[in-house]
Amino acid sequence: MLLPGAVVIVRWSDVAELPVREIVGANGRLFLCISEHAEEATLWAEFGDDSSQQAVVGFDPGATREVVLRVLSETVRPGRLMGQVLDALTDDPVATAAVSVRGRPVTVDTNRQGRFVLTGVPAGEHDLQVRRIGYAPLTYPVTVEWGHTTEAEIGLVPTPVEMEPLVATAIRVRRLEIKGFYERKHWGELLGLGYFFTAEDIDRWRPSSVASFVAMMVPGTTQKLGNRRMSRGFSGCPMAVYLDGIRLKPGELDGFAKPFEVGGIEVYKGPASLAAEFGGSDAACGAVVIWIK
Repeated sequence: MLLPGAVVIVRWSDVAELPVREIVGANGRLFLCISEHAEEATLWAEFGDDSSQQAVVGFDPGATREVVLRVLSETVRPGRLMGQVLDALTDDPVATAAVSVRGRPVTVDTNRQGRFVLTGVPAGEHDLQVRRIGYAPLTYPVTVEWGHTTEAEIGLVPTPVEMEPLVATAIRVRRLEIKGFYERKHWGELLGLGYFFTAEDIDRWRPSSVASFVAMMVPGTTQKLGNRRMSRGFSGCPMAVYLDGIRLKPGELDGFAKPFEVGGIEVYKGPASLAAEFGGSDAACGAVVIWIK
């Protein structure tokens, strides 16, 4: 057995021929046919800058001799595997695919370009295994040489994956359900008639006040709950403000409702989109409707 990729040199002792140079295959073996006139030969192996000790071998007609040459050096390095995993149908890179060599403990994931690198792979023939959810698993034969990098481009075939059904549970505030908030939200978002926010939306942004939250989330509104699109003034056309269905006077909202107390907000920016229960001549600039949890 020899290092794959090593060069074996054979010099016949009694034949006036140049030395024979042969490269060892991936299985570490090399077969040589001896000249019929040779009785003895000197053999040695080279691997990079390293050489084995010489071996002098005598030959008998019709006989087979097996010789072991070992290259002993700390500079001999294992091989490396690198490559790219692609979608076999689209040629798009496949990220987070698990790549490993069968029988070895190391597994690496492909990056966003589908590339991977496996180091410290012993020389020889191996099975490269690639797995990714949504694709059929693949086993790909590769040959690794000592101190060399073997490159591979692998195509994964998409395949349907059966998964357990996903169940999403939405928790509704009973009080808002009774007041019709969720029904108006459903149809309002479907038809584009207004803006609707739940307690989860408010908690996510953690505003200092309800008015500042509305001004931040609804284009064209002001910190004083005015509608800029309905007025040329800086503060905007005053919008009607309702708290739990009761009409408030301008500036009263911050004293009655803090952000953490609010369960739902409805914002209508014009009379055409207003729900009937919040319409009227005093809501010509739109309305902001707040519901306490």
